[in-house]
Parts: sequence; structure tokens; C-alpha cells
Amino acid sequence: QVQLVESGGGLVQAGGSLRLSCSASGRTFSTYPMGWFRQAPGRDREFVAAITKSGGSTNYADSVKGRFTISRDNVKNTNYLQMNSLKPEDTAVYYCAARRGTWPSLKESEYEYWGQGTQVTVSS
Repeated sequence: QVQLVESGGGLVQAGGSLRLSCSASGRTFSTYPMGWFRQAPGRDREFVAAITKSGGSTNYADSVKGRFTISRDNVKNTNYLQMNSLKPEDTAVYYCAARRGTWPSLKESEYEYWGQGTQVTVSS
């Protein structure tokens, strides 16, 4: 089992940047594919980005491709989401997630472990 804690959210102007961190407990962090999801007010939670256990492969939602970068440090047990060129439509609560298995997934239902979320607000 793994416990996840996100940090790094906040208020930023459009065009700005933020880096979210997701710290994981336990010694088995490197065995979990990881993902980031977000939920805007009144909307369903949606996929943002995912990364393999080794960090060698990543996947992004079309809406963030070229602006966001997911990465991980398996020594520090931490997953990151670097967000650049932020837009007001990126405003949401961002969640870190981990899943058992070999590969990451774009599906929320396939992740077993979730953090509490961190708020990102982008002003215009």
C-alpha cells in the first residue's frame, strides 16, 4: 500500500508556471505506475498525465501536451507535474494517483491509491 500527499498548488496568473509534487510513503514507490488527474468545479475528474514505473515513458491529455511535464524521482519517492503556460481553464483540484500493475492508465477507475488533491487556480 502507498500513501500520497500532493503539494505545490496555488494561485498563478495566466501564462505562469507551477510545479506540483506528490510524495509517497513506503519503500515500493518505484513499483507503481503514476498518474495525475484534475477536477474542475462542476466537472468530472479527468486524466492529465501518466508515467511508467521507471519514468521512461509518459502520456498526456491533448489539452496539456506541450505545456505540462510529468516526471518522477524513485530515490526521493516523489512524482512531479511541471505546468507551464497555464491557462484559466487549467483551474482545478489536481490529484496524484498510483496503481498496481505494469503500465500506467488513462482511466481513473484503474488507480487504487489517491492523494487528497491540491488546488490550482489560474487567473486571467
